[in-house]
Amino acid sequence: MNLLVISRHDDLVERLRMAFEGAGHRVLHAPDPLAALADDSWDEAHVLLVDALGDPMDGYRLCRLLRGESRVLFSNLPIFLVLDRPAEEADTLALQEAEGDGFIGAGYSIQQLLNHLGPVMAGAASREQAPKVPVLALGLHPALAQRARDLLQHFHMEVHTPPLRNAAQAQEALRAPVLLLGLSGGGVPRAMKLLAGLRESGGLPYTILLGQVRDEAVQRKLLLAGVSDWLGLPLSAPRLLHACKRAIEWAHAKRIQAEFESAVHDLRERRSMLEIEAAALRNEVLTDPLTELLNRRAFDQNLEHALLQWERHRRSFVLLLGDVDHFKLINDRFGHPVGDEVLREMAARLRASLRKSDLAFRIGGEEFAVLLPETSLKAGTEVADKLRRRIDEEAFLLAGGQTIFPTMSFGVGGPMDLGPTGLLSAVDRALYQAKSLGRNRVVVAAGGEVPRGSLSGDS
Repeated sequence: MNLLVISRHDDLVERLRMAFEGAGHRVLHAPDPLAALADDSWDEAHVLLVDALGDPMDGYRLCRLLRGESRVLFSNLPIFLVLDRPAEEADTLALQEAEGDGFIGAGYSIQQLLNHLGPVMAGAASREQAPKVPVLALGLHPALAQRARDLLQHFHMEVHTPPLRNAAQAQEALRAPVLLLGLSGGGVPRAMKLLAGLRESGGLPYTILLGQVRDEAVQRKLLLAGVSDWLGLPLSAPRLLHACKRAIEWAHAKRIQAEFESAVHDLRERRSMLEIEAAALRNEVLTDPLTELLNRRAFDQNLEHALLQWERHRRSFVLLLGDVDHFKLINDRFGHPVGDEVLREMAARLRASLRKSDLAFRIGGEEFAVLLPETSLKAGTEVADKLRRRIDEEAFLLAGGQTIFPTMSFGVGGPMDLGPTGLLSAVDRALYQAKSLGRNRVVVAAGGEVPRGSLSGDS
């Protein structure tokens, strides 16, 4: 690893060399920050030490410069400031503001330097052993490609220069987040063809064009083809590094976005599945398993809702209660399986005779209910009689070959005549009145029996 020391303390530089060069590290020395800036000395540095105080540029200012305009390049570079006195509170605040990593005493012994910088140098070494970031280079002059390779390898990037004809295969294997695109060997047309081929294969990375293109129309074509960044020649090391770091950050952002979108998609799918499961559970909880009509719980909920709509908005509805006549005799004579078959057929005929907006329920053993929204009492009575006739006039042919002729009695009522409080009990009394009058008939709550054949359309 390379340790760059920008300091006037030559004795400190000697102690650093004694401490770290025996372990395979290099200690580089620059006399002051301006000299380091002029020589681009930090390009080779993995750890930086700089005098906190200096003229014309002190260490705090250099640290702010490296962390500021060049934040992308040097955000991970450990920077320590050298003090020739104990650090005070003002020094600590200035260090935090400059985003430095700590102080090193100018008089530290070799052991103190090893204690303070040894873990940092070891951490830099472990980062160096990590896989390098692949950079794909196409259409570059060999000298330019070598220049880019020399500049980027120090920053843990490896430049690959496959033959142009194998560009798509190379990118598929490398999955490089950065493409350095040159104009050698074919110029702009060749570059456009390379970009189109990579895009078709789904592997077009963040593309940095290296070269001069003065025609604005050609520039627009290149940008539309996928060029994301532009660097002129001769190649500037800081600009190239900055562009490559920006490309890696862009690729990282795209990966995070893809992961986020995938997570959102998974959540939406999970939500859809939960909604389907909830609907199935709700259907199971509110459905009678024998007849597949709504059950008593659903009836109570829907009747309560209908009554609230009547009280608040005067939305009329009619309640029908029906009971299969002599159902116990059917069970006793033919058996419970036949009784179940009769109930299923009753439910099917009720469903077939109602509107889509009407709701049919099985609320007991052989008891059924129907809610008719937006319906007058007269119309609801006609519906009840139509249901009675539909059951009475067509025999039930059972799976076992038996033919039976069940009938059903109905009670009818609505909140407009009875009020919401006693509606259910009043219609229930009307149902049992129909039973007591001989069955197979309709009785309107508080309105008496509806004579069979008296309603329009009755036959």
